Amino acid sequence: MEQHGTRPAQYGPRRSRAALPPQGRGGAAAGRPVGRPAGGGPARAATRPPGTAAGQEVGARRTMPNPRLTGLGSGLFCAAVMVVLGYLDALLLGASLTVYGVLFVPVCLLTAVWVRRGDLLTAPVVVPIAFAVGLVPVAERGDGGLGGRLMGIVTALATEAGWLYGGTLVAGSTVIVRRIRLVRRRRAAARNRPPG
Repeated sequence: MEQHGTRPAQYGPRRSRAALPPQGRGGAAAGRPVGRPAGGGPARAATRPPGTAAGQEVGARRTMPNPRLTGLGSGLFCAAVMVVLGYLDALLLGASLTVYGVLFVPVCLLTAVWVRRGDLLTAPVVVPIAFAVGLVPVAERGDGGLGGRLMGIVTALATEAGWLYGGTLVAGSTVIVRRIRLVRRRRAAARNRPPG
């Protein structure tokens, strides 16, 4: 008996050689359009590289602090900063009221810039209160009692009224400018809104 050159029988079920989708061709050969994710959702937009102008603007926005304080938050912020500055002034500079007044003006500006739009009118109200609260460590103590401390605060308020009014004016003018810009934006948005 002659045996022809046949392959030996393999044990187990024979695997079918079904055509598999090509691996290197992308999603088009797998039944999906190119550029679409497997879930069928829209393709993601290409992100801009960080070297472009838009990328630099986003990076600048992330580095600059831009908190939005409520009316109460702006009052607490301003009062806390003025108390800390008052203690530092008393500790390092011998309770100089002029230095305290000079430091009060930028704190007023920050308070007016960081208060949120709905609470703009609170900034000019809270800054004079914060000025008076921050005077506690700076004011002269007099005889050391509560009456002497109150007299020292009243005297400091009278002698440093220029800084008090100046800081309040800075906060008020900043709030007015922000309010005008807000009203203009709302009017422009109302004009550009399609009718109906």
